[in-house]
Amino acid sequence: MTTRPIDYKSELNEAQYQAVTAGEGPILVVAGAGSGKTRTLVYKVAWLVEQGVEPSSILLLTFTRRASSEMLARATAMLDNRCQQVVGGTFHWLANRVLQRYGKLVLLGSAFSIIDRSDAEDVLNFLVGKLGFRDQNRRFPKKGTISDIFSKSVNRDETLEQVLAREYEQFLQYHLELLELREHYDLYKRQHQMLDFDDLLVYLSRLLREHQEVCLQLSTSYSYVLVDEYQDTNRLQADIVQALTKYHQNVMVVGDDSQSIYSFRGAHFRNILDFPKLFPQSRVFKLEENYRSPQPVLNLANGIIQSSREKYTKCLYTRKPRGQRPWLLRPGDESRQSEYICEKIKELKHKGIPLKEMAVLFRASYHSFDLEVALTRLGFPFIKYGGFKFIESAHVKDVLAHLRALKNPPDRISWNRLLLLVNQVGSKRSQEILQHLGQSRKGLERLASYASKLPAKHGLHRLVQLFEELSKPGITVSQQVRAVRDYYEPLLVAKYDDYPKRLRELDYLQDWTLKYDRLEEFLADVALEPPSSNVPENHPDTARDHLVLSTIHSAKGLEWRAVFLISAVEGRLPPSQAYADEEVLEEERRLLYVAVTRAKEFLYLCCPRRIYDRRTGFHYAPLSLFLRELPGGDYFQDGGEVEVHPLAVSEAELEEARGFSPGDVVRHPFFGRGRVIAVPDRVKVQIKFEDGRTRLLHVGFAPLERVASIY
Repeated sequence: MTTRPIDYKSELNEAQYQAVTAGEGPILVVAGAGSGKTRTLVYKVAWLVEQGVEPSSILLLTFTRRASSEMLARATAMLDNRCQQVVGGTFHWLANRVLQRYGKLVLLGSAFSIIDRSDAEDVLNFLVGKLGFRDQNRRFPKKGTISDIFSKSVNRDETLEQVLAREYEQFLQYHLELLELREHYDLYKRQHQMLDFDDLLVYLSRLLREHQEVCLQLSTSYSYVLVDEYQDTNRLQADIVQALTKYHQNVMVVGDDSQSIYSFRGAHFRNILDFPKLFPQSRVFKLEENYRSPQPVLNLANGIIQSSREKYTKCLYTRKPRGQRPWLLRPGDESRQSEYICEKIKELKHKGIPLKEMAVLFRASYHSFDLEVALTRLGFPFIKYGGFKFIESAHVKDVLAHLRALKNPPDRISWNRLLLLVNQVGSKRSQEILQHLGQSRKGLERLASYASKLPAKHGLHRLVQLFEELSKPGITVSQQVRAVRDYYEPLLVAKYDDYPKRLRELDYLQDWTLKYDRLEEFLADVALEPPSSNVPENHPDTARDHLVLSTIHSAKGLEWRAVFLISAVEGRLPPSQAYADEEVLEEERRLLYVAVTRAKEFLYLCCPRRIYDRRTGFHYAPLSLFLRELPGGDYFQDGGEVEVHPLAVSEAELEEARGFSPGDVVRHPFFGRGRVIAVPDRVKVQIKFEDGRTRLLHVGFAPLERVASIY
């Protein structure tokens, strides 16, 4: 334990100190970007523990398990091990934990499965076909759209008709069919003991509302509730916070209304604005001192958000020495934009800024496609965040299906997926096997009895052997994943041309399991909080220098020394359709605010004069509305029309290029092993890699090493 009490007065600024040491009752902390909100929460945990509050009676709710773990680790290092006893996790994690204990009160068993978005869509697609709602003569919504409609109805506490009228008017004619479909969907999940993400919150909210004895017990157990990123909560989550604090009102929520950008996930902007109305005794503290960005960047951020229709008024400032003004650049088109960024990144790299301290941000994933081509052509290592997720990859879902069927035999989605992988099993045979399995929890026994009637060489026998191995006493989660991977490998190799990459990703998945002792914990975390990348944090690949490409949504909460925001023009940011709804347009403004406040040192706003639209072709693109309506002030260094010059190459890089010859076997940190085919000029090396692709790499972006092994 620490030998001295924490000096909160000297270690926090005045606003942070007031928020941390405020006593009982509801507290709202409006924390501007980079103002130390996490620090405030960490010190609040330590302060409560130091005041004698029982650590296990403090509940810290965050939007990722990693965030709560890191906060509690910091509080522990700052104070003592008592902080590790504080209960921390996500809303969905808390719901899973509570429902495992009290689920029977809302007609749930304790062995339910949590299904992810794509599994839920598969169930919906199956039910649409079963109910006969889709034929060639009408345009019934696709499974992804149906899932969105149902989820928005739940998270916004709106009827299906309200959601359809506002966002899906073209499907209003199917209102009654969608109501019937939702009834069948809910029944299917109950019959097969499944919950989707929304169900976790729905059942927890229902439990707290309908069973006051449970509400009292939980509210008594958690005498202090702390909530991070409150601007991102939906209506259900706000209701859950109210219920958990019903009997004591000791709640502190921290958030920034100017960073509310997740309405597409159901986040409700009004939760943070209306907090003082829901908790009339609230005290409001504003954190406005920024510890991340130079003042010129903050001036731009303040200017962008000043025109917001509804907000908590605040003005970000910093005590840092004055830095550079952001650059406003107008390349001729997106191709010039990509060339400029490559040139500028190389320049910053030569100044000593690592690639991983730079990021390129964009409104939508497809906005970076031209840049990705340019970076790949140059052999520039990058990792992209946003868009398709690792855990949604078909090969990863195939492996997880086996483990989910083992854990929850009534899980028909997983059984159908893994059965269709088996040689000599098609859709008809799969349905026959599923009928044989029935609703019994003795899945392995029933599978073995079915397989016993088939020829010895039938593929189903290998599947039975796999499940027998997975069921052995004492087998670890990591060993179970390895067993499924070994079984699945020949199927994967036959199915995918890029199997080496996919096999490496399955190895990464296995690495991720090493911290788990129980399969159900692993599967719950995979469903509730999957890894965002195909490279685990402790894997050697993460130590290699790489540029970050990210959607703005995925960049929230992160920071880099140099940030490039691309395509900040009308039609891209904001997109054209945003003008149809004032609330949507206001969220686009907040999105730009989030983007510019990621920069710790350098900020470049790239605004191509022409952009391509698949419907209209190339057309002139005015600056984003949010840049054109900035209040008076000198916000930018004007880069004007961008001229792209040939990439500079150092003498050391020339020497490196001269050192390679055709036939050399090399390894690239991003693309793996390959063989040099040609050295066409002094600064480029042409290599054929193991994945079958040939790439022409610029040596300035391609740190190569020779390897002795021949492939």
